[in-house]
Amino acid sequence: MGKGKSDLTLPLSELEDYGSRLRSIKTRLNHTKKLFESYRDDIGDGTVNDALEDFESNWEDGREDITQQLDALASMSDAIVREFKKLDDELAKQVNEKMKVQDTRSGDGSGGK
Repeated sequence: MGKGKSDLTLPLSELEDYGSRLRSIKTRLNHTKKLFESYRDDIGDGTVNDALEDFESNWEDGREDITQQLDALASMSDAIVREFKKLDDELAKQVNEKMKVQDTRSGDGSGGK
């Protein structure tokens, strides 16, 4: 065993933001067409714009699969955080209840006898 260390370590504070970061990536992935269109006049060259349109068209084919996977990962991340918080709350409640039981047994000065 780990000599007093926990066998399970979870960076919960980092994981809490993970789902929202994944959703942000998904949103940005889905806005490439608007981004390319916003630079259309600045680029000017029709061949570059055509290449960007081709990229966007081909990108659309794989994007759905990627966004579904991002959604699934974000949901799993949210569920992990939620379940670990529930577990932590339950364990804290059990510890507090045990401490109350010990206090009432030894609180009369007789050592619980």
